[in-house]
Amino acid sequence: MSPSPELIAVTVVLFVAIAAYALFAGADFGGGIWDLLAGSTRRGAVPRAAIDASVTPVWEGNHVWSIFVLVILWTAFPPAFAAIMTALFAPIALSLLGIFLRGLGFAFRHEAERLHMQRLNGALFAASSLMAPFFLGTVIGAVATGAVPAAPSGQVLSAWTSPTALVTGGLFVATCAYIGAIYLVADSEQRKQPEMMRYFSYRAIAAGVVSGVLAAVNLLLMRASSPYTFDRLVGPALPLVVVSVVAGIAALVLVVLRRMHLMRIAAGLAVAAVVAGWGWAQYPWLLPGSLTLQAGSAPSASLWAELAVAGLAVVFVLPPFAWLYWLQQHGRLQESEISESLRLARATTSEPVVPASPAPVHHEHRLVTTVLIASLATELVRQVLERRRSRRG
Repeated sequence: MSPSPELIAVTVVLFVAIAAYALFAGADFGGGIWDLLAGSTRRGAVPRAAIDASVTPVWEGNHVWSIFVLVILWTAFPPAFAAIMTALFAPIALSLLGIFLRGLGFAFRHEAERLHMQRLNGALFAASSLMAPFFLGTVIGAVATGAVPAAPSGQVLSAWTSPTALVTGGLFVATCAYIGAIYLVADSEQRKQPEMMRYFSYRAIAAGVVSGVLAAVNLLLMRASSPYTFDRLVGPALPLVVVSVVAGIAALVLVVLRRMHLMRIAAGLAVAAVVAGWGWAQYPWLLPGSLTLQAGSAPSASLWAELAVAGLAVVFVLPPFAWLYWLQQHGRLQESEISESLRLARATTSEPVVPASPAPVHHEHRLVTTVLIASLATELVRQVLERRRSRRG
């Protein structure tokens, strides 16, 4: 029995959300990885400032996609969700811990005043940016190789520590570094920073080459560890694999040619094609070899509810995200200095500003204290009078 149309539609929505998370949060993780590799405090100051300028406006919003993925997996495919969360609890928990510590380090790095605390929080942000995508990659590797049983009795250590899963984790890290460097090249060009353009261009090329090598190694490993997925990747899903390879190479060429807009499109297409190829290679399995799409899905009513929620998200969530990214790409979310003409006009037309006298803080405190004491005294007198009246009565 073939899957129903609503089931196919929800599956497509799930993989679209996964692709969105890989593109947007992956770029954020990549920025943190390059922060980690930027060098000493003095040498890495300029690259880290460029990374902060790109990541700060959007880093919190990008992880909305992970919540969307988890909710769809939980409500539309509950058996698969239960199996994955049981068998792969350790890497999932480590990846979520990395996301949490990454946000913590990034937020407190900007608030810390002492240099050693800035370094500590910066190291926490950078190391967690490496930790989170690696363990997420091991989860995907375990699922893709069919190492997750449909009804696990507990954690399956061998599922996410196999060579294929570990190489997939490394591939995730390299891909995040690649897509992050691509976006940073484009952002540096917009901010008129040619030195940073060259800096991140070299790193984008290096990360792209490493990603290609790891992808080839992973494909060879899957030939032995997951024959079904491998046969599908070199069979029905081969066009998507080719699109990913060609788009990835084209993005690197466009980096050299400084075609910023086309470069980002090509890099995004390369990552999206990988996600689509993985999904098509597993079809019709949710967990290859143990749980089919049909057997692991929720009832039809739940699937239609999922599609309704996805439609609401398109209406109410995507436009604000698009507006946020547009503002970020056009530099509207950065602080701007007062223009020289406005400064001169203000100096010639305005009267000298007399410094305001300090606020009477102590007088205000005394006034508040007096009011509180008077209120307490009034309340005390009222209670005494009421007790006397009650005794007389």
